[in-house]
Amino acid sequence: MTIRYTEHFTVQRIERVSMGILRSVLVGVFLGLFLACIFALGFFFRDFLDVSYGNIFASQTTLDSYPLLDEAQAIIDQVYLREQPDSAARQYAAIRGVLSALEDRNTFFIEPPVAQSESQVLAGVYGGIGVAVQRGEDGRVFLYPFEDSPASRGGISQGDVLVSVNGETLASTESIDALDQKLRGEVKDNNGVALVIIRSSGEQKEFFIPFDVIRVPSVLWRMVTDEIGYVQILRFTNRTPDELQEALRDLISQNMSEMVLDLRNNGGGLLEEAVTVAGFFLDGGVVTYEVSKDLEKPYTTNSSGIAKDIPLVIIVNQRTASASELVAGAIQDTNRGILIGQVTYGKGTVQQIYSLSDGSSIHVTSAEWLTPNRFTIDGVGLVPNIEMIPDASGRDVELGEAIRYLAQ
Repeated sequence: MTIRYTEHFTVQRIERVSMGILRSVLVGVFLGLFLACIFALGFFFRDFLDVSYGNIFASQTTLDSYPLLDEAQAIIDQVYLREQPDSAARQYAAIRGVLSALEDRNTFFIEPPVAQSESQVLAGVYGGIGVAVQRGEDGRVFLYPFEDSPASRGGISQGDVLVSVNGETLASTESIDALDQKLRGEVKDNNGVALVIIRSSGEQKEFFIPFDVIRVPSVLWRMVTDEIGYVQILRFTNRTPDELQEALRDLISQNMSEMVLDLRNNGGGLLEEAVTVAGFFLDGGVVTYEVSKDLEKPYTTNSSGIAKDIPLVIIVNQRTASASELVAGAIQDTNRGILIGQVTYGKGTVQQIYSLSDGSSIHVTSAEWLTPNRFTIDGVGLVPNIEMIPDASGRDVELGEAIRYLAQ
C-alpha cells in the first residue's frame, strides 16, 4: 500500500479524523443500546404483536453488526473529495454487496419503484385484445382469444390465421413476442388494432379490435386433433387448479384420449397450487421434497387425479422454471409421461419476499426443492426425454413432435 504524505496532512488533521471515528463509535453504541431496549420491550409484548419476521430482524441486529463498514463510512465522511450519494443509495449498495457475497442468483434486492412494477406484473393485467398467439409447424400464426376478451367479443374465433396487423403483412421471420406486442396498447377511446384473418374455411375477414384491460387467465386449452387435447399453463396462481379442472372436464367431454401439457415459458408461481396441479395427473404419492435448514418436508397428493390415466406429454424449454419444473419433474420421475423440448431453467429453490420499511424488498432463498427421486433441480434443470432444437423461424416443432409421439 502506498501512502502519500503532504504538508497539509498534519497531526491536527489526523486528530480530527480520529475524533470523527470516535463520535461514530459513540453513536453506534447509543444506537445499539436503543435497539437493545426495543428488543427487550418486544420480548415482553411480542404476544400482542403480529409481526411475521420481527424475530429475524432482532436476532440479526444483536448478533451481527458491521463495524468495518461504519469505520469506512466515517473516514469517507471526513476526507472524501466529492459529494456522496444520498443515504438510501448507499444503503442499497451495501445491501446488494451483502447479498452478492452469498453467490445465490435467486437472493437479491429490489428498489421501491421496481418492487411496485413487479407487483403489477404479477397481477397479470395489461391493455390489449386478449389473445394467445402461436406459430404452427407450417409457419402460419394462429390466434386463440381468451374467454370474454375484446378479441372474442369482436369476432375472432379459435384457430383463426393472422394475415396482417394494421395493414402490415406478417413476416415469416417475425418473432411471436414481437407479434404479441403489436396486439397490446394503451386503453383509451378509439385505440385498437386492425386485423386481417383467414378462417379455417378459407374465408378472409377484417376486424378492428379496441384495446381493453386484459386479465390474463392462467390456463388455456383446446383440441389439437380429434383425440389429442392441448393445455397450456401460463403461470401457477390461486386460480390455476380450478381453471385446469374446467379445462380437463371440457376436453374429456370432447373425447380427449391423449394430452399435451405445455409448460414452456412458465416461470413458476405458487407452490401449493403447483402440487395440486401435479395431482391431477398422478395416482397419489410425493410430488416434491422441500429441504430447508432444519427440516425436510414432502409435498404429496393423496387422491387419484382426474387425468391420471390419460397418456401425457409435457413440453418444456429454457424458460420453464421453478414450480413448473416441480410439476414436470414429478411427471418424469414417476414415469407418468415424457418431456419434450429443451433443458429447463434450473430454479429449484424457494424464495421468501420480505418488504423493507421504505417499500423496497429482498428475495431470500430459504429452501430447496427435490424431485420424487431426490433429483436436484437448482442450477441443473430437467433434461427432456426427447431433446429438440427450437425452430429459428418460430414454428412450433415441439408441439408437432408431441402430437406425433402420442399418435403412434
